[in-house]
Amino acid sequence: MTSPAAERSGIIAGGNWIIDHVKTIDSWPPEDSLVNIVSEFHSNGGAPYNVLKNLSKLGAGFPLQAIGLLGDDRNGDAIAADCRQCGIDMAQLRRTAGAATSYTDVMTVRATGRRTFFHQRGANACLLPEHFDFSRTRCRHFHLGYLLLLDELDRLEHGVPRAAGVLRRARSAGLTTSVDLVSENSDRFAAVVRPALPEVDVLFANDFEAERLTGRPLRRDGRIDRARVEEAARELVGQGVRDWVILHFAEGACAVSARGERHWQPSLLLPPGEIRGTAGAGDAFASGVLYSLHSGRGLGEALRLGVCVAAGSLTHPTCSEGVRPAADSMRLDERWGFRTIGA
Repeated sequence: MTSPAAERSGIIAGGNWIIDHVKTIDSWPPEDSLVNIVSEFHSNGGAPYNVLKNLSKLGAGFPLQAIGLLGDDRNGDAIAADCRQCGIDMAQLRRTAGAATSYTDVMTVRATGRRTFFHQRGANACLLPEHFDFSRTRCRHFHLGYLLLLDELDRLEHGVPRAAGVLRRARSAGLTTSVDLVSENSDRFAAVVRPALPEVDVLFANDFEAERLTGRPLRRDGRIDRARVEEAARELVGQGVRDWVILHFAEGACAVSARGERHWQPSLLLPPGEIRGTAGAGDAFASGVLYSLHSGRGLGEALRLGVCVAAGSLTHPTCSEGVRPAADSMRLDERWGFRTIGA
């Protein structure tokens, strides 16, 4: 991620701003039955909120700026206070009385760390293209998330999502761009995501999302198949991604560039007892990658920091409380070691 203008510095992130109500439960219930909540937390959620807060915790020495829409309510007040504490510029984080701040009830099963989301779209559904003003920033990079969970930006005009226009304006203003998706169980990936890819420099997608985008299964007999992953990444490059397609999954990550480069990075092998929750792990991974790329490090080192930051996030039920400073995150591989990724 090199700067089109040398004086540019910083990451501006926009999209979903969410308060997560994270509850750890002792089991997943069938309908009409009861389970016990054994712990609960209130924390950040949504791609821009998670990524910017994680970058602050990593020790980013560059500007962090927010774009989004909050309700005029207590949850909005909590997000604003948290942003101030993290040093996040809120000049484009607007408030509205017309909708509540978005929130999600996250139910995490204690024994597995698996989570289920009950989401209130709230003010995020009202976020419009005109809320993004790139003339007001000297940041180097723009991160947008999540496509498929931003009603007005997902809306198609002449067969193209309005998000594509936002990304195009960012690039025209001199920023590089990245996008993250939500793992929606729908057939909207082709209509909403694919037409935006030619405006995306770096695409982040997990295995579920990559399968929906390409129609290619990435696993064979339950194991990640390296050849299938690379084929899917090359297909997404062919659909228009300008620089890097970065696919991530429990076992690690694979990045393929528009120039034909390829990098694999296994994830850390945490013992099951260390995993407190998986909410926000994908955003933690993206945070580590973006931190490294902005700092001028190569993609291989960026992927390594990405999986280390993701591993740290797994040690707490919330999205960011487990994230450590960058140097501490990089040492987590000494504690746990790396997995072996399938053939």
